[in-house]
Amino acid sequence: MEFDEVADELYAGDPAVFVSVRNQRAKEAKVAGDAALAERIRALRKPTLAATILNRRAGSPELEELARLGEDLRRAHSALAGADLRKLTRQRQDLVNRILRGERAMSEPVAREVEATLEAVVADPEVAALALAGRLSSGADSAGDQWLTSGFTPQPRREPAPEREKPATVSHLDDRRKAKRKAAEKAEQERTAKAREEAEREQKRVAEFNRLRREAADLAKACKQAEIDLARAERRAEKVTEKANDLRQRLADAELEEEAANGDTAAAQTTLDDLRGEAARIDEALEQF
Repeated sequence: MEFDEVADELYAGDPAVFVSVRNQRAKEAKVAGDAALAERIRALRKPTLAATILNRRAGSPELEELARLGEDLRRAHSALAGADLRKLTRQRQDLVNRILRGERAMSEPVAREVEATLEAVVADPEVAALALAGRLSSGADSAGDQWLTSGFTPQPRREPAPEREKPATVSHLDDRRKAKRKAAEKAEQERTAKAREEAEREQKRVAEFNRLRREAADLAKACKQAEIDLARAERRAEKVTEKANDLRQRLADAELEEEAANGDTAAAQTTLDDLRGEAARIDEALEQF
């Protein structure tokens, strides 16, 4: 028995029987004398619904493309390539949306966890490796690499210096001054309007970022609590299973005792019937005297 074979079997199978199959494989490894393998198998955690959905897509072209996009995004970020980052970010979002559309039966919380895990596949090479191997046990959070989700704004280029003004005649000097003043006022108005729009966009982006960060923190907290509850439930299930097995054994023993008692009762009844028949025969013989 190999660890990878057992892990592949568990994470590709039905989550409803994960715990029972895992415990059975751990027991088999222990019986075979490999206690270390038994401990490794028993440490495998039951996958959440979101993790199960993505594990079933292990090796799919979409997940492989998403993992490659993560590498491209990290290279673009290191090179401060703003245009490449924006292009790759759009490709990443399109790919995530395509995967989500392929899983229409998900509830909203599960869909959010699947989306967060897909973002983590892009952000974290270790998460990507788990997803490609079909070994995810719970949703992942990509909050540690905010540059992948918040986008990148490169520093604005300096505008080239205006061409040196050509000498003007005295008759055109006033007109040119007026035209330059008007152009300057218009440019200032445009710069002010653009700065206001950029400030509003930045404010909205920051507000959305903060909202998503709070939502991610709440989701991480909920996932942690769910893992704790799952561990408790699994321990209770194991105890109940042991108790049920004990009761089954006791029932089997009781049934054997019942069968033996029934046999003894039948034999005693036969003996009683024989004795009664013998007594009746003796009574008839006595009446003849």
